[in-house]
Amino acid sequence: MSSTDSTKKSTTSKSDAVYRALKRAILDQALAAGTKLPEDSIGERLGVSRTIVRQALARLNGEGLVELRAHKGACVAQPSLQDGRDIFAVRQALEALVVDTLAGRLTPQQVKQLEAHVDAEDAARAANSSHSIQLAGEFHVLLAHLTDNDMLARYVTELVSRSSLILSLYGRPHSSDCAVSEHREIIHALVKGDKKTACSLMSEHISAITTRALLKTDSGKDFPDLLAAYAKAEGL
Repeated sequence: MSSTDSTKKSTTSKSDAVYRALKRAILDQALAAGTKLPEDSIGERLGVSRTIVRQALARLNGEGLVELRAHKGACVAQPSLQDGRDIFAVRQALEALVVDTLAGRLTPQQVKQLEAHVDAEDAARAANSSHSIQLAGEFHVLLAHLTDNDMLARYVTELVSRSSLILSLYGRPHSSDCAVSEHREIIHALVKGDKKTACSLMSEHISAITTRALLKTDSGKDFPDLLAAYAKAEGL
């Protein structure tokens, strides 16, 4: 590998790590909705260049977690409850297409992959609610990628990220046992090739998520110095 390729790979790896650290911090609400995200401050805290921070913020903007405002910089997105309803309405339609596409077509290896993911959800649900939300969303992203429809996977991925932010902001406390059991039921219907049941289960599942919302009071905190733990987790 040439030095140029090595440098490019290192930059991409750091950008990915910054992206993951910021995403977790946003979904954990360590960085509250509306919090300004200055590139220089983040770069200093995470030990990376502003260019790498800018790349990570652009990815988060594409997923609806960050807003990039001309001449004002970036800030954590502030979706409303109505935004949430709209997002879940579109998700419901697209994810019906996902399960309709996958029903009866999953390979044994893909089934094992889905079951392993749900097992991870089950293990995480009691320990860390924010991580549970992340894993629950990733289950839907995994399903979308298994369709081999790149456009569908792209849109579902963006909507899941936006949904995760909505849930972290407004999510009503509930037992995550429901999500885990619902995911297992969806897998079972897909394995059986029962499109009607799979679509019905997914529709009911998205509807149930949509109803889990209560408006919370904004903490009003400025940009907090809370990135250290997230940086450490990503090896920064």
